[in-house]
Amino acid sequence: MTTRTTRTLAAALSLTAALAISGCSSDSDAADKPKMAVSGAFMPEPVNDKMAGAFMVIKNNSKTADKLTAVTSELSDDMQIHETKDQKMQQVPSMDVPANGELKLVRGGNHIMFMGLKGKPSVGDKVTIELRFEKADPVKVVLDVKERTYQAQHADSH
Repeated sequence: MTTRTTRTLAAALSLTAALAISGCSSDSDAADKPKMAVSGAFMPEPVNDKMAGAFMVIKNNSKTADKLTAVTSELSDDMQIHETKDQKMQQVPSMDVPANGELKLVRGGNHIMFMGLKGKPSVGDKVTIELRFEKADPVKVVLDVKERTYQAQHADSH
């Protein structure tokens, strides 16, 4: 073998090894990345254009815990994540979505708030939001606008 052939072969092997290593790490990262699924998403018809709530169940179908960190919507520039403790609601920066578990956003409990609506949706309308997470990819969710008295029937999966 000539020196030139040896160098070319060494460079090719180095490149192949680098590509194999980078390919393995990105596959591993993708496998560890949480996958979120949303069910039962709805918004009760708002009374006025000042505020509205959103409710759903966010299921984390992975072995990696995550956090809901933000919500966006064209209906409001001020979307908030609220927790309810001791019958008082307060805005929080994030909420945990446990590994192989779920975050329930329900009436009287944790929920999402739209503040200062740009319009007032009616029963039968659809409102799109995007959930943002610390690790998982964003998830677009379509909320069905329901009657103000609507109560979702979330089955416990425990």
